[in-house]
Amino acid sequence: MTPELRDYLIDVTNAHDVQELWEMHCAQMDSYGFDRLIYGFTRFMTATSFGDPNDFIVLTNHSPAYRKGFVEDGLYRYAPMVRWALENEGHSSWRAMVEQINKGTLDEKAAKVVAFNLQHKVHAGYTISFQSVSHRAKGAISLTTRPELNQDEADAIWAKHGQDIILLNNLVHLKIMTLPLPLAGQNLTPRQREALEWVGDGKTMQDIATIMGLTQATIEKHLRLARETLNVETTAQAVAKAAFHNQMYILAAQ
Repeated sequence: MTPELRDYLIDVTNAHDVQELWEMHCAQMDSYGFDRLIYGFTRFMTATSFGDPNDFIVLTNHSPAYRKGFVEDGLYRYAPMVRWALENEGHSSWRAMVEQINKGTLDEKAAKVVAFNLQHKVHAGYTISFQSVSHRAKGAISLTTRPELNQDEADAIWAKHGQDIILLNNLVHLKIMTLPLPLAGQNLTPRQREALEWVGDGKTMQDIATIMGLTQATIEKHLRLARETLNVETTAQAVAKAAFHNQMYILAAQ
């Protein structure tokens, strides 16, 4: 292991927030020739759905136009390598997708995604699908090469550095799981978070009011607003969702 790689691993394990971690990781992957990344994770997948898009964790350094089309407009649902990631664990060269294109076996929706990718010079790379610990959880990352590189060159990079790249991405994925994960429009206030934490500890409304030095009505208001913020119906669901995204028992609000 080189001193530079060792220093990077230390920095990753000491990262304080997701943004800091992501910026480091993008720079490291760029050093191998993969300059555009998109990471996705959900804990709410079902047999027929990825879950509510508002609950996804998506990190990317792709252009805003690419993110809008691929993520916000929902093209990811039909992307060949996303489908592969859902059904597999490990890593895959995009050569598998190229072979489908050449054989003409892509369906119309998948072909639309490929055309969109080509418009944005997303044509060569690798996908890593992380090991899942729950049938409802899935995480994966797509590594796109610099625009001037082709799949042969991507495969050559992987032949030389693939094991290191897998290790680094696995580590970053595990680190992300330990950090508070901000969700768009779903950030709790410190009071909402504290009230949920006491509920998670099994305290009654009266107990929480006494501990926080507030009226029971105010505690109930904080919990109601927490439910609304997290888009759930019950306080138990709010506790579970906040816990899933590491938004409880943290040292400081993110």
